[in-house]
Amino acid sequence: MAYTQKSSLSSDQVAFQQLAYFAFRKQPLHEDYATVRATRQSHRGSGVTFTKYTDLAQATSALTETSDVTPVAAADSQVTVNLTEYGNATETTAALRGQSFLNINEDLANLIGYNAADSPYQVVANIAYADSTNVKYVGQTERGALTTSDKLTSNSVREAVATLRGSAVPTWDGGSYVGFIHPDVVYDFIGATGTADLRSFQIRQDAPGVRSGEIGTFDGVRFISTARALLVTDGGSSTNDAYGTLIMGQQAIAKAYSTMFGPDPTVEFGPVTDRLRRFQPIGWYAMCGYGVFRGEALYRIETTSSIGANS
Repeated sequence: MAYTQKSSLSSDQVAFQQLAYFAFRKQPLHEDYATVRATRQSHRGSGVTFTKYTDLAQATSALTETSDVTPVAAADSQVTVNLTEYGNATETTAALRGQSFLNINEDLANLIGYNAADSPYQVVANIAYADSTNVKYVGQTERGALTTSDKLTSNSVREAVATLRGSAVPTWDGGSYVGFIHPDVVYDFIGATGTADLRSFQIRQDAPGVRSGEIGTFDGVRFISTARALLVTDGGSSTNDAYGTLIMGQQAIAKAYSTMFGPDPTVEFGPVTDRLRRFQPIGWYAMCGYGVFRGEALYRIETTSSIGANS
């Protein structure tokens, strides 16, 4: 007896899930805190100049009844943020669109949309982490000397907060500064021992948050764990990775943008210019710029991590 089995026919094939999955994505964060923006721009230009006044010196001497005051000169300074073009694009062929078992146009639109958010946010992060106004190397005086024992401490966080408050840097809503901290650094920070460490402090304030894995607010800093925090491979001594924990107050970063194109990237469908209309481009475009507005509103703490690459 002859059986018609799988090897007899070609109709049994591996099925495909007609839904695409995308790479794990780091949440865009830093650009949200570029809060200084041009709201009364005089005209379109290649950049925007922001002006900051310096307060007058305190007048603490009593006036003399018959003498006039001596006028003092006001002073200011300026920060210019230049506009830069950013963008990215992809282009599909007719053969791909006509033969793919996935909705390739929809999937590429997803990739372009995320890239449009991801790229400018990284530009802001690079600028913020490069500022050298307030930098603390835990246990050392430079990044290249950091060892495996130079981990983030509660004292270094309190020192950052004291420095920012001493410069009268405004806090965010809730009265705290915001801190961007790498998950590797969180591991050591939470694991520190003593009554003043992060976990001991938080469990007294927000036990449900501890159970759900939240970092919480510690000594005036609302910490956000993010893989976007600074990581310099082999930046410390030998081959120790170096990490930057960034603590930020208001008015740290300024953003300028073209009044023609607006503050946010736009998705653009490029023109189809080939004779058979086979090639269809899609991309994103932005004309904007970022810069440090007040360096005193930024504080970076550089450390290592016990679970980093320390071979």
